[in-house]
This record gives sequence, C-alpha cells and structure tokens, in this order.
Amino acid sequence: MAYKINDTCISCGACQGECPVECIKEGTPYVIDAAVCIDCGACAAVCPVSAIEAP
Repeated sequence: MAYKINDTCISCGACQGECPVECIKEGTPYVIDAAVCIDCGACAAVCPVSAIEAP
C-alpha cells in the first residue's frame, strides 16, 4: 500500500520535494503514484496540513 493525499491538500509542493523516488505529481490535490511509492513517510512528515494518509 502507498501513502495517499486527501482533499485537504493545499498543493504547496512541500511533499514533492521530500520524496526520494519522485512519485508525487502536481495537481489539486497532489497525487502519489502507488506503483512507485516506497512507503517511507517523508512526505507525510513535511505536510503542513496533514493531508497525507499512511497506508
């Protein structure tokens, strides 16, 4: 299972810069590619609105 970004995402881009495998794509909300996500949690740790849900 991969992390997911919910509708509270403000599209700030903080998570995208932290992802070591570049699986987060721009959008409203941003989207995590489940096929690439390694479940590291780096994105969730930097999200200012807690929009990223653990698997």
